[in-house]
Amino acid sequence: MPVFSYTFKDITGGLQKGTAEAESEEKLRARFDEQGLEIVEITMIKKGGKSKQRSFGKVKLANLSIFCRQFSTMVDAGVSLVRCLDVLSRQTEDPKLKRILVDVGERVEGGESLSRAMQRHPRSFNNLFIGLIRAGEIGGVLEESLQRLSAFLEADVALRRKVKAALTYPVLVMIAAIGIVIFLVSWVVPQFAALFKDIGLKDEEFPAMTKFLIDLSYNFKNNWLVILIVCLVVFFGWKLFVGTRFGRRTADRIKLKIPVFGKLHHKVCMARFSRTMGTLLTSGVPILQAMETVAGTVGNTIMADAVLDARARIREGDRIGDPLEASRMFPPMVVHMIGVGEESGSLDFMLQKIADFYEQEVEATLQSLTAALEPILIVFLGFVVGFIVIAMFLPLIKVIEGLSQDGALDDA
Repeated sequence: MPVFSYTFKDITGGLQKGTAEAESEEKLRARFDEQGLEIVEITMIKKGGKSKQRSFGKVKLANLSIFCRQFSTMVDAGVSLVRCLDVLSRQTEDPKLKRILVDVGERVEGGESLSRAMQRHPRSFNNLFIGLIRAGEIGGVLEESLQRLSAFLEADVALRRKVKAALTYPVLVMIAAIGIVIFLVSWVVPQFAALFKDIGLKDEEFPAMTKFLIDLSYNFKNNWLVILIVCLVVFFGWKLFVGTRFGRRTADRIKLKIPVFGKLHHKVCMARFSRTMGTLLTSGVPILQAMETVAGTVGNTIMADAVLDARARIREGDRIGDPLEASRMFPPMVVHMIGVGEESGSLDFMLQKIADFYEQEVEATLQSLTAALEPILIVFLGFVVGFIVIAMFLPLIKVIEGLSQDGALDDA
């Protein structure tokens, strides 16, 4: 891909220079037009050919948050970017982040802008990250952009941890239930089946519950490989299906419609949309570019499509609240607050308030969900184990009753 050298005017009227890859000069100009920047000069410095781009893996959000906080402190203290990156690369304990920072530092020292150097590592630095860094470079407030980015990442990490913590207990209980059932069906039930045969019980004499369990145990022991293969085929088939655009949309639509968990997922997406959008607008990113970035980070393709449709309508001159309301993916309260923010010129502030509200809603929903799931899962686990125990002891009770009747007849 060709490499261009460019000069543009920033929001203060000063000239800024840099280099960037683009398919053509026209597409690079269009990229700057979307950001509301005035291009002074563009010159091609390298023709086609693939640029070297090394992959170092994906860095955890928690480590990126710490990096941003430290980076902003050093930049605010007047330390040069190259020096900051060198110090942070030596201090970090994450080997992936260390290699990435070394590479970014080398590129910045070679003349690339920080945002462009980070853009070469898309697995670790997404469009939101790059957009905020670029906005900070253009406005000369890189330390403020890094602080906002760090605060955003910290909030995102906290939200993810709450969701994971709330779902950990139900998942562990389900795993324990599956493990207990497999153990009982594969080892305990066959022992009882052999005992029943030894005492002369025939298949037609078994209660329905016992017969069901014995048949289940027999099929599991003799066809476990087939069951495993079927499970693997279903798992990887679903992964391939979700990897397609239609499959991804189908899965995301299901996520939104699942009872209880669908509302939780929607609230998480709303919190992420509001926080991301508010952070971008606060950092000076143009609204069209901000909405494009938000669509890629909201976490649900159905909601992402609604955001992109709203972006297209805004480009044509509509207000932001109207297309969001028409999508039916955004609650009236959100649409109303966005409309008020747009009219009062405080859209970024309103979006942050919406994000705070939905993050509190997510936390409250998780607490109530966890409180409700605990007794339900315990009852479910008790029912499964009790069903197996009763099914195994019913034939023994029948045999004991038969022996008691025979003894009574002998006595008579």
